[in-house]
Amino acid sequence: MSNHISEPDSDKNQSAGKPSADESFTRPFEERMDLSGLKTLVEKLRDGIGRVIVGQKQMVDLLIAALLADGHVLIEGVPGVAKTLTARVLAQLIDSRFSRIQFTPDLMPADVIGTSVFNPESTGFEFRPGPVFSNIVLIDEINRSPAKTQAALFEVMEERQITVDGNTYRFDSPFMVLATQNPIEHEGTYRLPEAQLDRFLFKIDVPYPDLSDEIKILEGSYERRSRVDFSKLKTVISADEINRQKTVVRSLHVEKSIMRYIAGIIQHTRNSSYLSIGASPRAAVFLMQASQAWAAMNGRDFVTPEDVKAVVKPVLRHRMTLTPEKEMEGANMDDAIRSIVAKVEVPRS
Repeated sequence: MSNHISEPDSDKNQSAGKPSADESFTRPFEERMDLSGLKTLVEKLRDGIGRVIVGQKQMVDLLIAALLADGHVLIEGVPGVAKTLTARVLAQLIDSRFSRIQFTPDLMPADVIGTSVFNPESTGFEFRPGPVFSNIVLIDEINRSPAKTQAALFEVMEERQITVDGNTYRFDSPFMVLATQNPIEHEGTYRLPEAQLDRFLFKIDVPYPDLSDEIKILEGSYERRSRVDFSKLKTVISADEINRQKTVVRSLHVEKSIMRYIAGIIQHTRNSSYLSIGASPRAAVFLMQASQAWAAMNGRDFVTPEDVKAVVKPVLRHRMTLTPEKEMEGANMDDAIRSIVAKVEVPRS
């Protein structure tokens, strides 16, 4: 999946007497939104992350899109491709609370959400918040804890609140869970519950760097001669500014035809020969919200089909299940998504 919006074939459109996709969905000038603040936010985050992370532009842009779309992210990749480092740098650039939780097989739900502790002075129980009470929560190796610990995240990821002993504690915005996992190591790991997977906006597959990026990584490591000093990373964006830009993203214009396009893709996942389990209605909502964020990051106040195509794989790849036959044939989830999207008619206006 490319980070850049592909341009339509202008010759083909002209010969058919049809406007390009972008032209078809352009809003009148008097209805345009001011995206200058959002553009500044995106540039600051890209620049700040780029000072530490070499390459991985796709992962960086999807992380920023998830932040703007108010979603959580599951980052999957082999060890050493900067999954955790990128998440920590992003959190460091935001003037908000950050916490990191290392998931292990013996981690209990109370270790995540907190617990009630008896106070002898007041002769009563007081709630002690756990590390999930933060704005940006990094969960490292999330698949190393069992289902009971994973279930502790269900309410907080969906409703941004925790209920303990009959009391509900609501979280401040922004609230974002960044979780990492290793796809190749299965010893001492657990499969994430489907209900939890469905709460992640994106699943980002992090590839190996190419040759030029790997050389830059070596050069940067040689020049630093030490690990990254996070204390030297300055915050560039406030939590209030992120909340303001999230409101802008949610206000981006989405044509009815784009909604039908998104719904068509989701419907096709439930009838695909590739899949035994298709995408949920939540996936349709998340796909629209992610498309709005992607459009805003590309300077548009309206969503086009290309925005939907740009984010459809990370939105859907963790929500569906391949049939055993397709798995035996060597197909993967991205193949299935590519086949499904190709069957859905692209709206032109």
